[in-house]
Order: sequence, then C-alpha cells, then structure tokens
Amino acid sequence: MEKHKCGWCLGDELYEQYHDLEWGLPEKEDDALFEFLVLETFQAGLSWITILKKRENFRKAFDNFEYQKIAEYEQPKIDSLLQDAGIIRNKLKVNATVTNAKAFMKVQEEFGSFSKYIWDYVDHKPIKNKVVNYKEAPANTPLSDTISKDLKKRGFKFVGSTVVYAFMQATGMVNDHEINCFRYNEV
Repeated sequence: MEKHKCGWCLGDELYEQYHDLEWGLPEKEDDALFEFLVLETFQAGLSWITILKKRENFRKAFDNFEYQKIAEYEQPKIDSLLQDAGIIRNKLKVNATVTNAKAFMKVQEEFGSFSKYIWDYVDHKPIKNKVVNYKEAPANTPLSDTISKDLKKRGFKFVGSTVVYAFMQATGMVNDHEINCFRYNEV
C-alpha cells in the first residue's frame, strides 16, 4: 500500500526523498541548523526544488556549511563564490551568508548554542499544526515575525518572516505535514 504524502512533494524523486527523510524532522544540531538557515536564505524568491538540486554544490562551495570558516571568508573567496555556476550567484545572499555566520556564532556565545536560542521560541517542542492541504499552510505567522525581528536585531540578513517560517518548517519547529501524511505523526 502506498503511503500518503504531502501534496507539495509529489512527482519529483528528490523532493519526495527530502519530504520523507528530512522535512519537519526536529533538528537541534547547530551545524544542521546553520545549513538550513543558509539554504532558506538562498531560497528566498526561488523554489525549494531549485535549492535542493544545488544542495551538494552549496556544500562544496561553502565548506560544508562550517560557519567558523564562512565567518572568515574574505573578498577573494566571496568573488569565487559569485563565479560558481553550481550555486545561486546572488551577491547579497552570498554576503549575507558570511554576515550570518558571524551572527550565528554570537548567538552561540550568548545562549550556549544556536539551537537553544531558536528552540526556546517553541519551548523546545514542535508546534503541531493541523494542515489538511499543504496549500493552506501559512507562509508566515506572528511567531515567525517575532523571530525574524530578533534575528535582524542580532545582525542576521535575509531572514524575513517567510524565510524564518520556512526554516521553522524544515527544522521541525512546526509540523506542517498534512494531517493524513504518513510523516505527520512520525515527526
């Protein structure tokens, strides 16, 4: 018997694999959280499948998302990233990644980990929404507005409320799997 999946992932093997194995799974490791933050930043204005298809290229280009290294990037490295056809070559987003790596480490210093900081917003347990059809899931919420404002205050770039909400969905801070999706109760 075929398992029911959220409608947004159907028809593309890479999308379905991401849905089945990662999307909405509570992620609490700083390294993975930073990767999702970078990828969601680059996704702004684009489709998520575009980013997924380039994910391995992003990993290579950005030193496996090692934020300590990224925070040290200087102009020659930034220039080389802007020439890398394997990623999204947006100057503002590339520069934002370097800025966000620095801000990420400041949050770690203040809170002990980025995970503690970000998961405090949901009391360290996912918000379980009741999405019937993925098209009804919100693009942002008052909570993503609040987090976005705080991230910006802390120096993060490209972290509007919609980007933050997509990050929350991807990292399992909110469970927006459709209620009849096999992953809804698993995550």
